[in-house]
Amino acid sequence: MSEKHTQLKVSAIKDGTVLDHIPAQSIFQVIDILDLSHSENPVTIGVNLESRSLGRKGIIKISDRFFADEELNRIALAAPDATVNIIKDYEVVQKKKIDLPETVVGIAKCSNPMCVTNHQPVPTRFSTVVDHKKVKLLCHYCEKTTEEFIPLGH
Repeated sequence: MSEKHTQLKVSAIKDGTVLDHIPAQSIFQVIDILDLSHSENPVTIGVNLESRSLGRKGIIKISDRFFADEELNRIALAAPDATVNIIKDYEVVQKKKIDLPETVVGIAKCSNPMCVTNHQPVPTRFSTVVDHKKVKLLCHYCEKTTEEFIPLGH
């Protein structure tokens, strides 16, 4: 008796950026960090796809869009092991690893309800700290450590 295999396909893009190996629970944070909900470019999102290394993963394909390294590095807050593939004419022409930025401005919320950034129109500013392989954010204003990434507006 032969075993039947099924394959899930996410359509290929001609030119653009593919973000892969995103933890499934972090996919919407990555969308927020890159502000993809307001993108003019076609965006394909796959969530809860099978992954040997993660169990379940997310993938995002953005057609005809290439990001600066500084933009991509911000997603390390939600998906530190994500990979970036640059696609040209349906071929992967470059693979990148992302690096955690030292400073994060204007994309995360301070968990301290008394912080000035939660009461005044002041952009948030954090230093990133890695503690036992967990990324934490140290607020520039109130010096409170935020244990998990909270996107602005949440």
